[in-house]
Amino acid sequence: MADLRDVNLNRLAIFVAVVDAGSLTAAAERLGLAKTVVSTHMQRLESEVGANLLVRTTRRLSVTDAGRAFYDACRDIVRAAESALDAVSSDAGPLRGTLRVSVPIDYGALVVAPAVVALRDRHPGLDVELVANDRVVDLVADNLDVAIRIGRLADSNYRAVQLGTYEKWLVASPAFVARHGRPQEPDALAALPFVMLSSLPHAHTVKLEDANGNTASVRCIAPVVSNTATACRAIVLAGGGFGLLTDFSTADDVAAGRLVRLLPTWRSAPAGIHAVYPSTRLPSPKVRAFVDAMKARIGETVGGVAAKRPRTR
Repeated sequence: MADLRDVNLNRLAIFVAVVDAGSLTAAAERLGLAKTVVSTHMQRLESEVGANLLVRTTRRLSVTDAGRAFYDACRDIVRAAESALDAVSSDAGPLRGTLRVSVPIDYGALVVAPAVVALRDRHPGLDVELVANDRVVDLVADNLDVAIRIGRLADSNYRAVQLGTYEKWLVASPAFVARHGRPQEPDALAALPFVMLSSLPHAHTVKLEDANGNTASVRCIAPVVSNTATACRAIVLAGGGFGLLTDFSTADDVAAGRLVRLLPTWRSAPAGIHAVYPSTRLPSPKVRAFVDAMKARIGETVGGVAAKRPRTR
């Protein structure tokens, strides 16, 4: 059995980075080290623990069974060390290290990315990695510090901080309106081609409310379907149909005249924008700084329109 005194603990963090990155090259870039240095650290770590942790070939790197078990333990050690450092860090001081954030693709590009730039302007020593996808990720398994979730929060063991709200607008291109006219009531939407986001539950049905509390539910015809909101927006901009799209993704287009709001007194019910982080940890200074940057960004953009608009019901 290896003795703790014989193991260079810095190599545990490097090993975790190698497994997370999937290759020595990617880990070296993430760590700011030469690939040869990372490789040497891994060879020496294997010698220190007396086990083969990685299998290296010319094309790929894989983790042995022993390496996987060792990785799980090392990841917990690295997180505990980071939490210990965070506990003695001052929020007023410069932030360092890496913040890993899971973001929805569309929202990440439009809202989170500018917030990250502002965050790094204040804390240039902080590195940020945005992991963009539209699936719900496991923060602990994927070694993430925080995730942005839009819409209804599923039950989980995460803590959540509400950043704001958003809503969806009925929008179409001016050319589409010229060709099909403007609907005067929600039921008229059933006769118009709808650009549908297929990843949503009950995607064919458009559910709306107005400021007086009236509701409408219309089943629409969807000749064009996509599984990404970005593609739906592009199709709507090109005149391929009307869409029910988020305010934060369409407000600039509406302001510039590229899109027109249909039935502007109707919209989807406001839904939440949250930052979530593991409940087993207190929010670190870097997570708190990120949350503050997001709140500031949402306050400046249409991502906060629904939160700031007074409701008249």
